[in-house]
Amino acid sequence: MMRYLCLLYVEERKYTPGAPGYEEVVAANVAANKAMADAGVLVDSAPLQPVRSATTLRIRDDETLLTDGPYAELKEQLGGYYLLECADLDEALRWARTIPAARYGSVEVRPLMAVGGRG
Repeated sequence: MMRYLCLLYVEERKYTPGAPGYEEVVAANVAANKAMADAGVLVDSAPLQPVRSATTLRIRDDETLLTDGPYAELKEQLGGYYLLECADLDEALRWARTIPAARYGSVEVRPLMAVGGRG
């Protein structure tokens, strides 16, 4: 088995509490979580706080630089993740298709590197 991180990129302003359709998106994510958990592939999943709550950290020449917000201004922001444990990429992609963000944003599926026996 291999672990895959599904990173959800969405237009944050469209998918925040109070936005039209927000309740439907939440319900669809709950259903996807349940299906993945029932199948035994879901390791973890969570939405992220709004991008304005982010702090970007860089170290250059031993100096710590902090920037409020994301590093770059993008149309779609990282809004959450799913961590899946699947037999292979094909299975991970089948489950990623069930994540609602794939319908209105994008889902990046990446295998975790095996480090210290995990991956």
